Amino acid sequence: MRVIRDDPDGLLLWQPVGGDFAKLVDADGGTAHEVTPDAMTAPRMVSSGWLHYDVLILMPPGAAHAVWWFFRDGEFTGWYVNLEAPYVRRGDAVETVDHVLDIVATPRREWRWKDEDEFAARLGHPLYFDTDEATRIRAEGERLVRLIEAGEFPFDDTYTGFRPDSSWPVARFPGAR
Repeated sequence: MRVIRDDPDGLLLWQPVGGDFAKLVDADGGTAHEVTPDAMTAPRMVSSGWLHYDVLILMPPGAAHAVWWFFRDGEFTGWYVNLEAPYVRRGDAVETVDHVLDIVATPRREWRWKDEDEFAARLGHPLYFDTDEATRIRAEGERLVRLIEAGEFPFDDTYTGFRPDSSWPVARFPGAR
């Protein structure tokens, strides 16, 4: 991802369609959405091309979420709220832990939960969250839903007109395809 901004307001990243990203898969190609990492057979990290939407991602410091602005053919198509642990810096990278439950919102601020079944299935699993943590994760989502409904930052018009610099190359991992 390209770092657009890294300041006290957060880390702002750009991932265009076609840019590489890494994902954990098992021997059958299943991802952590389909099988928990401890149940994977021969898990490995693979490089894959980002598909369908260009995305601008804001990771506020100390926040238990990231907000994604989705664009297709340069047009804003909606927000995605990734509920996750606050990021931790690791050298020139950041690390976070996905909390499975997400929110999808349209430009008209109509919203829905995403991955509720997966969230419920992971409850109590030792690699995921217990009931108390699940309650905190859901509460963070509900707090963000109120911001979506009110059209408050970051669900106002901030970044909806974002356009990348046309000279930016699409990032590729060294040695990838």
